[in-house]
Amino acid sequence: MTNAESLLSQLIAFDTTSRGSNLALIEFVEGYLAEYGVASERVMSPCYTKANLIARIGPDAPGGVMLSGHTDVVPVEGQPWSTDPFTLHDGGDGRLYGRGSCDMKGFIACALAMVPAWVKAPLAQPIYFGFSYDEEIGCVGAPDLIKRFYEHYSTTAHVIVGEPTLMQPVVAQKGATNLRTTVTGVEAHSSQVSQGTSAIHVAARLVSFIEDTMAALVEEGRVDDAFNVPHTSLHVGRIKGGTAINIMARECTFEWEIRHLPTETFDEVFARFTQYADSLKAELAARGKQVVIDTEALNVTVPGLADRDNAAVLRLAKDHLPDECCNHAVAYATEAGQFQGQGLQTIILGPGSIAQAHQPDEYIEKSELEACVEFMTRMGQALEAPFEG
Repeated sequence: MTNAESLLSQLIAFDTTSRGSNLALIEFVEGYLAEYGVASERVMSPCYTKANLIARIGPDAPGGVMLSGHTDVVPVEGQPWSTDPFTLHDGGDGRLYGRGSCDMKGFIACALAMVPAWVKAPLAQPIYFGFSYDEEIGCVGAPDLIKRFYEHYSTTAHVIVGEPTLMQPVVAQKGATNLRTTVTGVEAHSSQVSQGTSAIHVAARLVSFIEDTMAALVEEGRVDDAFNVPHTSLHVGRIKGGTAINIMARECTFEWEIRHLPTETFDEVFARFTQYADSLKAELAARGKQVVIDTEALNVTVPGLADRDNAAVLRLAKDHLPDECCNHAVAYATEAGQFQGQGLQTIILGPGSIAQAHQPDEYIEKSELEACVEFMTRMGQALEAPFEG
């Protein structure tokens, strides 16, 4: 077992599902770094049950690279796992199975595996670690980490966010916002439909409009073929309402998301929904129907990552990756846009495939860990040269 595999086994043993704490894992990483004389700093959550971690290897100097990864994982309940998801399992097929193996404890394990070599290396530029909490529920922890890093550590470091990309550089991602809409109507006996206002019926019209909006954006030519879903996507994932089949529903709630292209904003897409909701309320009011439509954001909008201001970090990556690597864009959200929004050159690059993320029997190929360690080795050697600005 390689050092990266051993560290991955230890990281996976910590159940860091977002609903719980990540402090046991953070304490493990702090202890591991301290063994090699590397100091680290916690950036605590407001409730003090979770923490980000920042560490620096090498000199307090301009430039360098921040290796960024989230420590939390998604739940395993309801998934048909073949093995214990919190025990790393070598399947004998070149794959290592466990929750978070590719998303994204594999990347963190590779970074930690490089510590013994990096503390001995004649680095002229620093290597930073930035490990966050609650990425999976809306990139909640990263903003405080980024603010602390930018104000107290570096304004010139480049950032590599180690989400699973099969070790291909990703230069663009969509932004994401999760929403909850609650429709409140008027209850009545289902045989007396003129007396009430069905919240379910109103919600159904809103849900249909959400899908129609996505189609309208495509028809307007608002597409970017760099993405495998080349347009802003809108999706309703959950809906709940009503109390009985013969009662017009007083309340219906649905949860949905907007994943917008980096060339668009959440506000401009969401405005279409609010305008339609207002027109729907006016239409119903004209017929003597009462309805309230309230929508709340479930997270602060995760900004997209635009393919811009990344020349230096992209060159650093490509100079130390196989020649056949090429730029990619992804539909999933990461913390990369938050780093870019702070003015730091940022790309996404890490081992494993996003196709395995969040799945039962999640796995990472051993060859992907090896490729990541090889890249980090070469990257570290490049940072033995002074920062050129």
